Amino acid sequence: MNIILDAIPHLFYSGLGNLASYLAAHVLLCLLPAFYIAGAMTALIPKETITRFLGRNTPKLISYPAAAAAGFLLAVCSCTVIPLFAGIYKKGAGLGPAITFLFVAPAVNILALTYTGAVIGMDLALARLVLSIAFGIGVGIIMALIFQKEDAEHDKRTDAMFSGQAAMRKTSVIFLLVLVFLLVAGTFQIDLFKTTYFEWSPAITGVDRFQETLFNLVPFDPARGEEGITAQGALLIGMLILIGLTAWKGLEKIHNGFNVWTWISTGLVGLTLIIASLGVKPYDGGVTLAFTGKFFGVLLSILVLGWMLKARLTEDETRDFLWETWRFVKQIFPLLIVGVFAVGMIRELIKPEWIQAIAGKNTFLGNFVGVVFGVFMYFPTLVEVPIAQMFLRLGMHQGPLLAYLISDPELSLQSILITASIIGRLKAWVYVAWVSLFSTIAGLLYGAWIDGTRLGLVALYLGAFLVALALLVWIIEHQNGKRVTAEA
Repeated sequence: MNIILDAIPHLFYSGLGNLASYLAAHVLLCLLPAFYIAGAMTALIPKETITRFLGRNTPKLISYPAAAAAGFLLAVCSCTVIPLFAGIYKKGAGLGPAITFLFVAPAVNILALTYTGAVIGMDLALARLVLSIAFGIGVGIIMALIFQKEDAEHDKRTDAMFSGQAAMRKTSVIFLLVLVFLLVAGTFQIDLFKTTYFEWSPAITGVDRFQETLFNLVPFDPARGEEGITAQGALLIGMLILIGLTAWKGLEKIHNGFNVWTWISTGLVGLTLIIASLGVKPYDGGVTLAFTGKFFGVLLSILVLGWMLKARLTEDETRDFLWETWRFVKQIFPLLIVGVFAVGMIRELIKPEWIQAIAGKNTFLGNFVGVVFGVFMYFPTLVEVPIAQMFLRLGMHQGPLLAYLISDPELSLQSILITASIIGRLKAWVYVAWVSLFSTIAGLLYGAWIDGTRLGLVALYLGAFLVALALLVWIIEHQNGKRVTAEA
């Protein structure tokens, strides 16, 4: 009993530390722009623009490849893709293409694929790319067929919600593109944005001691993918709290008109992103501020967006854009906090050494354990790659490793909670079941090739699985057709 009581504070601080380091390191430059992009898509893009490519009645040969391509081109992690998924789904995208986008975007993140190829091997990266796209489209089609009736009702609701909307203005297109550039500038790891162009070292004393105190207060193990809280991160967390408080006063009743809190909260977001884009290196007696290409890209984006909000968007467009963004934040952010906190606690209970005993061979159980492990051991994009390398060193087979890499971005605990809030619990858990099955099959196929099975035979296995899947899709579609005929 005493052991359990002693463990509770440790687990609590582990969850708190995971949440704090996550907010400080990952939310700002990827998630905040994603919320604004989702809000802009909902407020500014006509429904017809979305449904032309991703609608439930768009030919499958157009909608599903378009959804997969959009996911591949947007280098985003699972926490960032969810607001975008919510935006296109609310605006009228069919459930199937929206699910394909949700699956493919984080799984075939172009940055993670490149890093995976460099650290672990291009064969694993290529397998992750091909199988994620194939199975992502498969999951989307199955979900659309299973929930065909609900999808049609969702389509009617969006028709009623966005009927009579005018064509998208050129100003709105430019505004949305600048938001996308803000996301790209803050997250893409390319030389243009990583290069430091000049540094400034103001004599601000005590920053190094404050950061050391934070490291001691929230211990972390970099080898396990854990991240500490820096002095810059603590400042950013404080600014996030201020943004939340001012947004509540300025955006909750924005349809009654703008007030001073509306502009304070919006200005705080811009200032927070600019601070987050700085490189901060404390030293004894001062701090070095590195002005990288990321900083200048974010600063330019913020200035252009601020000018457009004030001078180019209409009052109705600005109001709708800020309200939709705030609505997504209220719907998604609390669940994200709960999920990340829970993962931080659960992670302490799972010993990586267990992997060798459970997932050391390419078995169905081993691959399924890799999937389950991804639910409770979520790591942000790029961090997951060195963690995967650690798993390999501990004895994980490459088959279960691929199952983990495909499922980890899709089935993290916070992703499941948020997805359920967007599409409903039943759809969310059906999605989880299919992703789990497909990730396990992907790991088995790749693991069989690693164990020496000829590539042609593996391709035959994959083909047989896809044929069986196509037959299942046909049966579901046939049954839906008979039900519709009987009801008529």
